[in-house]
Amino acid sequence: MLSVEVSGILGLLLLVLNIYAIIKIVQSGASTGAKVLWVVLILLLPVLGFILWFLLGPK
Repeated sequence: MLSVEVSGILGLLLLVLNIYAIIKIVQSGASTGAKVLWVVLILLLPVLGFILWFLLGPK
């Protein structure tokens, strides 16, 4: 099983970026369902979720 652990400064940076993404998602004009899906994706898959949101998320 593949396990990735993020800690230290990198972990703190990822936390800040994820909080920023969640705030931007909540403030976006997307539908409620889309907002919920993006937030859940970021919470369950922090690194991949943030990257996907950055590339494909609601603007």
